[in-house]
Amino acid sequence: MGKGSKLYEVRYISDLRDMVRQSTEIYGDLDAFLVKGSSGTIRSVSFRQFSNDINYLGTALCSIGLKGSMISIISENRYEWCVSYLAVVNGTGVVVPLDKELPENEIASLLDRSDSNAVFCSGEYLDVLLRLKPGLPKLKKIICFDLAKSENDEVLSFSELTGRGKELISNGDNSFVNAAIDNEAMSMLIFTSGTTEQSKGVMLSHKSVASDIMGVAKLLNADNSDSILSILPLHHTYECTAGFLTMVYMGVTICFCEGLRHITSNLQEYKPSIIMSVPLILENVYSKIIKKAQKEKRLAALKFGIFISHVLFKMGIDIRRHLFREVLDNLGGNLRLVISGAAPLNPKVSRALRAMGLNIMQGYGLTECSPIVSVNRLDFYRDASAGQPLPGIEIAIDNPGPDGIGEIKIKGPIVMLGYYKNPEATQAAIRDGWLYTGDSGYLDKNNFLYISGRKKNVIVTKNGKNIFPEDVELYLNKSEYIKESLVYGIDNENENDTIVCAKIVPNMEVIVEKFGKVPVPDELYKLIKQEVQKANKKLSSYKKIRHFEIREGEFEKTTTKKIKRHVELISLKTIGDMIKVFSKNGKH
Repeated sequence: MGKGSKLYEVRYISDLRDMVRQSTEIYGDLDAFLVKGSSGTIRSVSFRQFSNDINYLGTALCSIGLKGSMISIISENRYEWCVSYLAVVNGTGVVVPLDKELPENEIASLLDRSDSNAVFCSGEYLDVLLRLKPGLPKLKKIICFDLAKSENDEVLSFSELTGRGKELISNGDNSFVNAAIDNEAMSMLIFTSGTTEQSKGVMLSHKSVASDIMGVAKLLNADNSDSILSILPLHHTYECTAGFLTMVYMGVTICFCEGLRHITSNLQEYKPSIIMSVPLILENVYSKIIKKAQKEKRLAALKFGIFISHVLFKMGIDIRRHLFREVLDNLGGNLRLVISGAAPLNPKVSRALRAMGLNIMQGYGLTECSPIVSVNRLDFYRDASAGQPLPGIEIAIDNPGPDGIGEIKIKGPIVMLGYYKNPEATQAAIRDGWLYTGDSGYLDKNNFLYISGRKKNVIVTKNGKNIFPEDVELYLNKSEYIKESLVYGIDNENENDTIVCAKIVPNMEVIVEKFGKVPVPDELYKLIKQEVQKANKKLSSYKKIRHFEIREGEFEKTTTKKIKRHVELISLKTIGDMIKVFSKNGKH
């Protein structure tokens, strides 16, 4: 388990209906959600009311012929999303959460591929779904959160449907409440994000998700005195399992962020004690703290404070929150725990935020594992790692090389049932009881997992060396003048060599602030070249960047802020064009 790590006692749940029932008994009239209405007023929803709403909606869904159906949800994060999710899985059918940022043609494709008979939506997506419906013969019902009244038998009001279910239950209809749940059958169908050429439908069960909830809860010290700000999209299993379902299990009050632009105001408004985030958001928070200190001529004091706070904390003297009260007040004042996932967090950022009084839990997961696999404990962590396996989960490295790096494989109850209607992909991923993740990494002597990158992203040089582009990007992105980067390899036939290249997005805001003007192209090129050279000094010779190009706009990303690597690389020039560039400009 790891020296010094602590596990909390948790209660057993067999499925998500059991979880809702237990949480209702334990937390009853305490706040499960804080919900902001259209007028801006905030109302509380108790655990008892939440449970009732789930039962009302589920009963109504069964009454209109949706028992056993595939039912999608597409919406921004909101209370009705959570009710709909549990009303589907706790006795109606299979839930299919969809990414609201997808273009119409992809929404149509996923509704078709998932065999969805119904879809929940917010008002923002109603017109889209009405346009798509004629081309989707299996789609029978659209249920809109924001319709006051149903338009017809096929376009229904969420509130009317919930009211109907309440009436049915009062008249003795227990078909949903007493429905049998097979906790090993598919109950959730989650499509992987668009970082692959063809998203796959991951089949999860009550057992896999409930196992993940209990595993995460063993590492968290949280209860109904806590509240969490839900920032990341709920269709993503990271937010859904850890930020929604685990919080309901633990009695934590859930508040919804109104969008990335509103994070600061929502932190002040709800004053949460917990947030779940991705590295990009945390790195932006850290960057703003640094910029504010620079502007106020207090950067040296800030850095010294971080150093002193870190040293004293290691000695058992915790003055972090007192020392950085102003910083914490700007984050709402109560924030104490930050859970980070979906990509590696810069260790410098995690160390700084921890020194400021925030407890950082960074982990690793994937949709196919419900999704949390490993987490850094609060009292036993390695900032450069993805933590240790959850209790009861096995992680092993397949076919490790001399450096210990190989493909990460996982075994345990959190592993998916397989890919929907894709037995070939399922057989390729699950072999001999292990899930082969497609990620490369290694385990240290204390069982901390280190992620090297995606196996399919590896640059294999002509000399047979393996380069993980994510490793090189990490060094580039440490520069304050570089906002983000993408590293790739090009085979140079003329030199019988592989050239490591990078697309770089400059951090123009920092550059302009630092130099007092927008640099001309030559100046910008020289500045970025210096930063590339600094990174190269820390890299092995075969990993050194020999060509880079500056990109104006940010890279296209998934909803969890990962670069869509395959999309960006498709847009590259042809190898012949690249070689012409090299021969014309020389190597840099």
